[in-house]
Amino acid sequence: MNTTHHRIRHLGQGACLIFGVLGVVGGTGCAAPQGARQIIKTPDAPAAIGPYSQAVLSHGFLYVSGQIALDPKTGQMVGKTTGEQTAQVMHNLRAILAAAGLGFEEVVQTQVFLADLGDFGAMNEIYATHFTVPPARITIQAGRLPRDAKIEIAVIAAKR
Repeated sequence: MNTTHHRIRHLGQGACLIFGVLGVVGGTGCAAPQGARQIIKTPDAPAAIGPYSQAVLSHGFLYVSGQIALDPKTGQMVGKTTGEQTAQVMHNLRAILAAAGLGFEEVVQTQVFLADLGDFGAMNEIYATHFTVPPARITIQAGRLPRDAKIEIAVIAAKR
């Protein structure tokens, strides 16, 4: 198994340099060799609040870390209701998918964590508007979510 990692440094206008080790890919269209691990990072979604990446692209699959309803500019929670928070979470997910050149149509699985499973209907109403073909889904009630969020969603997308 080839475990070579590459760092991609954006130079603007879609130009990039590739170095050995691990790197960051934004939405500029630069690509590392097939199978290389790419870290996806965008200012249009909340920065990671711990030692993890917004998303990792590996072997044609994008693994997006769980997103809560943080405003990417302020870092503050958005929305009081599960529906309002779901809308912000989906906005954040869309930004990360876009940074990798993907959209909701490439999502193959979602993992939904609710603070209260009784809020399933409110979440599902907003969630359903983002998918023309629904992906596989896991939905559970979590004991407690980061920043006392009402919802967190992680996704896996397949690059075509």
